[in-house]
Amino acid sequence: MSEDVKDLNVEELKEQKEESGETVKREIEFILDIPVELTVVVGKTRLLIQELLQLTEGSIVTLDRMAGEMAEVYVNNRLLGRGEVVVVNDRFAVRMKDIVTPQERVRKLS
Repeated sequence: MSEDVKDLNVEELKEQKEESGETVKREIEFILDIPVELTVVVGKTRLLIQELLQLTEGSIVTLDRMAGEMAEVYVNNRLLGRGEVVVVNDRFAVRMKDIVTPQERVRKLS
């Protein structure tokens, strides 16, 4: 059994690596302008239709989370992480405290 053995050209490998890095950079730049939907869930509850129909302005709906508990942050309905609900310039915001690792995100896809 005969195999062709070639010399390793380190400079050529470096160029290929740089080119592949540039390709990845261009591919990433291509998707940076795609809009995604970010949703922050502060709590959930279940209501009967009768209870839903009885809601009026000023009604209080109790959620399943305690005040101050972290909210879940979703991007396009996929869990991104959890954060603390805060107020910035009279607007609600979320301070990210926990980000799901890329491995966890991939595992949840299967």
